[in-house]
Amino acid sequence: MHTVRFAEYGAPSVLTVEEADRPEPGRGQVRVAVKAAGVNPFDVKVRSGAMRFGTLPRGLGSEVAGTVDALGEGVTDTAVGEAVAGWALTGGYAEYALVGTYAAKPEELDWAQAAALPVAGEAALRGLRELAPRKGETLLVHGASGTVGAIAVQFAVADGVTVVGTAGEANLERVRALGAIPVAYGEGLAGRVREAAPQGVDAVLDAAGHGVLPDAIALRGGTTERIVTLADGAAQELGVRFSSGGAAGQTPEVLRTLLDAQAQGRLVMPEPRLMSLANAAQAHAELEAHGSGKIVLIP
Repeated sequence: MHTVRFAEYGAPSVLTVEEADRPEPGRGQVRVAVKAAGVNPFDVKVRSGAMRFGTLPRGLGSEVAGTVDALGEGVTDTAVGEAVAGWALTGGYAEYALVGTYAAKPEELDWAQAAALPVAGEAALRGLRELAPRKGETLLVHGASGTVGAIAVQFAVADGVTVVGTAGEANLERVRALGAIPVAYGEGLAGRVREAAPQGVDAVLDAAGHGVLPDAIALRGGTTERIVTLADGAAQELGVRFSSGGAAGQTPEVLRTLLDAQAQGRLVMPEPRLMSLANAAQAHAELEAHGSGKIVLIP
């Protein structure tokens, strides 16, 4: 099979397409013939060396959609040929990948739509779960036009939560269309949020990581309670909860919630940009340069 790997940390050019043996599924795993693989900021951090773990050379990519190609021992909840989406155990930037947590792909979704959901969707639902905003409360979402923020906004609004969403000027109408009250980034942010939500802010979800935590604390009346950031490394020094992902949150139930919501039109996401597996380096370069928009690789 073809797979994308890198043997040293560095610029996007370290990514190369190589030939490799197909991985064999272990107990509880399935092998998936990959139809689409999501590209995420986390992949960029690993490739660049900003986050280092494991050994080199190695592959990249944690979210895939495709057809089940082989079953590991003990797998009884799917069958060869079934369309699934999930988290890859081996590099997802490949023609085949091992997957341990998966859910059936609804027919209403194409491969790229399904592959674009797991990572961002899990983060959004995790942040909401930790904050537990209730009907009638007001939630402030920083980065509301980004993939994670947009998912969080839509699920919160559907639960009857009033959402104030921050974004750049160019994306304010998108935030409004998602059902949130849009507020522009920049100096004076806290004042604009107070004008938009004179009733006060009950909880804050930071999906942007652009230094907004001091404003979030001020808007919460000086307390760090019910503030969660998914992206700001300054959280610890400010006493704010930093929520990081992990296997515990990667469940079939989370996948089904996300996939079904989009398939039924309750979750509306922009169409991801498609690029070939051979252009993985270009995908990384563009993600580093622009930092927004979802890119999905097609083997």
